[in-house]
Amino acid sequence: MQVIKYVFQPHGDERGQLIALEEFRDIPFKIRRVYYMYDTAEGVTRGCHAHKSLEQILVCIHGSCKIRLDNGREIKVVPLEKPYEGLYVSSLMWREMYDFSPDAVLMVLASKPYDESDYIRSYDEFREAVKNTNVQ
Repeated sequence: MQVIKYVFQPHGDERGQLIALEEFRDIPFKIRRVYYMYDTAEGVTRGCHAHKSLEQILVCIHGSCKIRLDNGREIKVVPLEKPYEGLYVSSLMWREMYDFSPDAVLMVLASKPYDESDYIRSYDEFREAVKNTNVQ
């Protein structure tokens, strides 16, 4: 499994740092939705799903967390600890976000608006979808 981490260009001076993200320049898709998670309780795992066609970039803009990625054949754990790094998550990739620091803010840039029909919330259904995709 190839894990793609983007390192975004910080712009700063004595006043502080700024990161600007533009679709098709810094982000490999048109940004259709942005959301973020914060105040995640200790021991909580978020995500636990895959998407049929949605692509995402995850950026832990404050604090840290870990992302477990599973493509149906291989599992990798990727730490997110820097506000200038983004993790690309493709479609048909099971994701679990966990081990959030108390101050963590995880921002997600998504290629499509929210659509419940794009979610695969059953791990068995995900495995079947991956298997069927690999057969073709």
